[in-house]
Amino acid sequence: MLLVFAAVPSFAASPVVRDAGTLDLAGVTYRLDGIDAPAFDQICIDDHADAWTCGIEARDQLTRLIDGHEVRCEDRGADPTARKRHIGVCTIEGDTASLNQHLVRQGFALNFEPSAQGRFKADEAFAKDNRRGLWKGCFVAPQEFRAGKKDGALMGASCRADKDREIRAVLFPDDPAMPPGCSIKGRFAARARLTGKVGIYHLQGCPSYPGLTKPDRWFCSEEDAEAAGFRRAYNCRASGRRRL
Repeated sequence: MLLVFAAVPSFAASPVVRDAGTLDLAGVTYRLDGIDAPAFDQICIDDHADAWTCGIEARDQLTRLIDGHEVRCEDRGADPTARKRHIGVCTIEGDTASLNQHLVRQGFALNFEPSAQGRFKADEAFAKDNRRGLWKGCFVAPQEFRAGKKDGALMGASCRADKDREIRAVLFPDDPAMPPGCSIKGRFAARARLTGKVGIYHLQGCPSYPGLTKPDRWFCSEEDAEAAGFRRAYNCRASGRRRL
């Protein structure tokens, strides 16, 4: 059953979609509330056992859902995990279900509420049972990908216990390809955890950039990197780039 959300703010022009779980609307960056969507650089396996850029596909799915329509986002306050961002429930004009819910029901995001009665639990079950989106292949939960948990539980209809090692090598490649337009390199680092971060990011033109030949993550902007829990490499401070 589709949920209905109250129309608090007015509709605005089509937003800029950053990734499957984040969009910019009317000068505010919203993280879609209650869902766990793939990062832009996440890799999955499809139903033919091939590597699949599921993060890009999930982003494109959100763009297709919006399809040029005006969008309204109910602002639910500051995002406690990322400065300068808010959490929101976003809906396109003329629809009673949120974009948050559509993404889960189509299998391009997971329910992200711990309660068994989570808002989108039934939608996730529907997507899983019908092998929609991510569920047709094999993947790790987006939150585990973002944390670099290579031993995270494998999910999806195409996971094979006898291919566990091979699957994980695809989901967490040693040398991940750079997504289009996303040149910021990220590397998980224990020393970053001393400051409450999970890793360090490196910008083009910084001394450390060329030497990092096998990044763990790729980011499209400094804001995206910082929202993912990465800090800028200290040797980048002399680059003259504005710190967000």
